[in-house]
Amino acid sequence: MNEPHIEHITSRDNPLLKALRRLTQDSSAYRKLGQVWVEGDHLCRAALERGVQPQTAVFSESFWSQANAKWASAALRTLVIPDALFASISALESPASMGFVLELAPPAALQPTAASVILDRVQDAGNVGSILRSAGAFGFKQIIALKGTAALWSPKVLRAGMGAHWGLQLIEGATLSDLGALTLPIIVTSSHRGACLHEALRDQALPFPCAWALGHEGQGVGAELEAMASLHVRIAQPGGEESLNVAAAAAICLHASASADHL
Repeated sequence: MNEPHIEHITSRDNPLLKALRRLTQDSSAYRKLGQVWVEGDHLCRAALERGVQPQTAVFSESFWSQANAKWASAALRTLVIPDALFASISALESPASMGFVLELAPPAALQPTAASVILDRVQDAGNVGSILRSAGAFGFKQIIALKGTAALWSPKVLRAGMGAHWGLQLIEGATLSDLGALTLPIIVTSSHRGACLHEALRDQALPFPCAWALGHEGQGVGAELEAMASLHVRIAQPGGEESLNVAAAAAICLHASASADHL
């Protein structure tokens, strides 16, 4: 790798810093700019470990003074800025003092046979990121986000995903007609319809690979998508709560599928 080019920036009106503020403050700005901002040691390490090459590395002055050689050569272009300026672009209440600007990957093509998670208007960024993390853990490598779902590469979703993004194939802005390309069964979760998940697992009735459809936090899966399902399941709740958080339900369902695949 060539020697990194290091720039010290002190003006908050610098065009690069203005662009970074857009990335951190507008959840969909990455689509317009073709860039993604990841902040903090964990996410930056996760990107590097997956072979992602940062376009630019940004460090606060206090962090840069003690940064090791790995961080100094992480990107061909390195920006060092005062701590106060870093705080002004940070998406965190407690700025992490380092971040990467990554090139947004081109849209992925839907893979008809890939174990998938379909997100139907799941709007909370924390839920979406948590679902991505569970999907990666349990072998569901394709995420199909229907229109109305939280922006997959937004800073909040990235933080909740904890690095899972770079091990997944992410498809955004999908429509119900796009799902017609899937050749595997769709399973819909419901709080009131279908067999209990543990019974389906016991009876070896959970297909794998499959596509789990997870719906809006309040409305659930839409009627048209529900009609496309091969199987409806519900999670038994002996404690009597009305429903589960969608991210919690996703983790339970995806783990059950992974378990069924190994029975």
